[in-house]
Amino acid sequence: MQKLDLPEPTAEEKQHTQKMLDYIKQQIETAGGWIDFAHYMQLALYAPRLGYYSGGQQKFGESGDFITAPEVSPLFAQTLAKPVAEVLSKMAGGCVIEFGAGSGKLAADLLAELQLQNALPEKYLIIELSAELKHRQQQTLQQYIPELIDCVEWLNALPEKPLNAVVLANEVLDAMPVQRFVNTAQGMQTLGVGLSNNVLHFTEAAASRDLAHSVKHIEQDIDRAFSEGYTAEINLNIQPWLQSISDILNQGAVYLIDYGYPRSEYYAIERHMGTMMCYYRHRALEDVFYLPGLMDITAFVDFTAVAEAGLEAGFDINGFTSQANFLINCGLAQRVEQQMSDDIKKQIPLVQQMKTLTLPSEMGERFKVMGLNKNLDMIVPGFEMRDFRNRL
Repeated sequence: MQKLDLPEPTAEEKQHTQKMLDYIKQQIETAGGWIDFAHYMQLALYAPRLGYYSGGQQKFGESGDFITAPEVSPLFAQTLAKPVAEVLSKMAGGCVIEFGAGSGKLAADLLAELQLQNALPEKYLIIELSAELKHRQQQTLQQYIPELIDCVEWLNALPEKPLNAVVLANEVLDAMPVQRFVNTAQGMQTLGVGLSNNVLHFTEAAASRDLAHSVKHIEQDIDRAFSEGYTAEINLNIQPWLQSISDILNQGAVYLIDYGYPRSEYYAIERHMGTMMCYYRHRALEDVFYLPGLMDITAFVDFTAVAEAGLEAGFDINGFTSQANFLINCGLAQRVEQQMSDDIKKQIPLVQQMKTLTLPSEMGERFKVMGLNKNLDMIVPGFEMRDFRNRL
C-alpha cells in the first residue's frame, strides 16, 4: 500500500507523531546511534503518552485502525463463555485474567454471558498498562454491565499471590516487540534502527548470542538453513511471559487467540521478507517508520514457539486450531440459530457477523487458538474437532 493511499493525519496527529519521532531519535542518540528493532517497536507502541497503545488515539472499531473479533460481534464472547464457564466449574474460586482488554468489549460481553449461565468468576482481572485504554474499558463496562463492574479489577502486572484462573489473551502476542533478523554473506545479523541525516533507517549488526541460538534452533527445526537475504521476526518475549503466568497459577487454563502460523509455515521459503505489518485507519502498510505513535506495528505469531515456551513453563498443550473451528466446537452455530428471528433485518447482520468470524477469507483461518492447561483434571474445551497440534 502506497503512502499516497493513506488518509491524511490531522494537524494534531502530525504533532503527536513528530513528538514520537523526536523521542525515538533521542533514545537512539543516547544509545550510541543504534537500537535493535525490538527496542524501536517497544518505543513506538508503548512509550509513555506517546506510543500507539499508550497515547489517546482511537484504535479499535470502524473509526480506529483495525477491528478485533469482540468488536465484530457479541457472538465471539458469548461463544467463548462456554469453555470459560466449563473450566471455572472445575476450580475452586476461579478468576478470569484478561491481558490487554482493548476497548473492554470482550470483558463486557463475556461477563454478561457468564452471568446468564450463573458462572461468574470470583474476580475479572484486567492486566492493562495503558491508562487511556483502562479509562476506555471502564466506560465500556459502565455502559454495558454497570451491575457487574465491581467484579472487575485493573492491574498493571500479574497478581503476586498464586490463584486459580482462566487466562485470556486475544491479539496480545502479535503486539509484543519482536527481534528482526536477516541472513547475510557475513552471517546472521540483527536488524536495528539508526539515524542518517536525521532520518530513521534499518541498519544491521551482529546477532546477539541469544538471537543467533534461537535462529539456529529454528533452522534445525524446519530442516533448512535460511538463504542469503532471508528476513524474518522472532519473539523472544513469549517464554518469559508464559513463565510469569505459570508462576502465579495454582490451577488454570490459558486461551491464546491471534493471527499466526505453525513454524514450518511462518518461516516458509516464500515468506522471505517476514510477517511485519503496520495498520493505520484500516489500511495496511509496510513502512514501520512512517507514522510512529499513530499506527499499529505487528508481527504474526509463531505458534510452534508458543507451544515450546508453554511446555518449558510447565503447561500442557491441550489444543491448537483455527478460530473458525474453535468457535464451532464451542457452539457458535447453535447460538446463531437460537438468536435467529423472522425479522430479515435482524437475520442479515447476525449471519454476516458469523461469516466474518469464521470464513477463511475473513478471520476464520488467519486467526488461531491455542489452549494451555496447568494442574487441571480436564482437557481444556474448544478443540474437540480438527485439533492441529500435529502441525506444530
